[in-house]
Amino acid sequence: MAPHRARTQESAVPAAGRARRPEALPIAERIGADPRFTGHGVVAAFLDSGFYSHPDLTTPFSRIHAYNDLLSGKFGTQHISTTSDPSAWHGMMSSVVAAGNGSLSHGRFRSLAPDLGLVLVKVGTLSRIHHDDIARGIEWVLVNRGRFDIRILNISCAGDYEASYLTDVLSRFAEAAVRAGIVVVCAVGNRGDRPGYVLPPASVPAVISVGGIDDLGNPRLGHISLYRSSYGPTVDGLQKPEVVTIADWVPAPILPNTPTAKQAALLQLLESTPDHELVHVIHQHEGVYKPLDEAKSQPIYLLRQIVAAGLRDGLVIDKHYKMVDGTSFAAPIVTSVVAQMLEANPDLTPQQVKAILVKTARRLPGVEVDKQGWGAVQPALAVQAAIETRPRPRVDETEL
Repeated sequence: MAPHRARTQESAVPAAGRARRPEALPIAERIGADPRFTGHGVVAAFLDSGFYSHPDLTTPFSRIHAYNDLLSGKFGTQHISTTSDPSAWHGMMSSVVAAGNGSLSHGRFRSLAPDLGLVLVKVGTLSRIHHDDIARGIEWVLVNRGRFDIRILNISCAGDYEASYLTDVLSRFAEAAVRAGIVVVCAVGNRGDRPGYVLPPASVPAVISVGGIDDLGNPRLGHISLYRSSYGPTVDGLQKPEVVTIADWVPAPILPNTPTAKQAALLQLLESTPDHELVHVIHQHEGVYKPLDEAKSQPIYLLRQIVAAGLRDGLVIDKHYKMVDGTSFAAPIVTSVVAQMLEANPDLTPQQVKAILVKTARRLPGVEVDKQGWGAVQPALAVQAAIETRPRPRVDETEL
């Protein structure tokens, strides 16, 4: 098969286009997670354009069990990026959203599964991910599932063309992974403007395809609506996604040592800098944030407005985190819920996991069924259902 370019399933609209910056709330507070389970003893594999050894995954000890760069052939955790390679950003965010322990936020932005083990598989770069390379990534996970005890596979990238799961190689590998006992969770994409446009592997019947919802950053506001997720029917006439969850205003890490990281750090510093020191600090950091360089001779109140606008438009939480959107980050949230379920009941099959997520989901009122599937994932209900599915201990009748 000739290589085809694929895509990560992040937002198609720059975050800077947003009108406001809400309070950053942890995901667990927004979707009702069960705090008793943390993904302990469960391992998930991630396919993405690249990864970074982020402190939320590596302190106080690393939970990255393995790393494989399919493009370079480099294997081993020592090869994970520790530099500002832009290709690492997307996979860093998706893996931390699923499994981060909130180390740099003193635990505030911990995921639902902060004890989840990780196997990271690089299948592309920032500019290109080939359809065939995603298939190769799934194949590698299949071959090595026993070696690393992989129970979950998160895929927040997809091909650039529609295909039937009956003939498409990528789709068939995804189906094989589920048959092998791996729960495959896929971002459905962000093309809600194109009805029926769902790409492999999210279009595969056996996987759990995840769409998004927007709660404006706080469900207590009572304005939960659908995110601009892709939805079916697929080319095979299958309805996708199965479930939806938070896909907007998601706290995620900033890749260290990048221009974005330097700007976020400066804006956070200036926000707390006294007025009489503001211009001095701007001069000290000349070249970091152009709007301030161009306005440093302006009155203090205008400089304050530029700082506030920079924090708002960049959706900056602090120097370590910002808010992001896209089904690329909805899928890892579901992956973290699945990790909790498998910790609660390790005997669950992929089919049981999917059935429980669907059964416990809650439909959003006023939203078309074909866009939300069975509704919004309910983590606490899903975990409780997983517990109730545990096999009952057999009673020895001779002891009665």
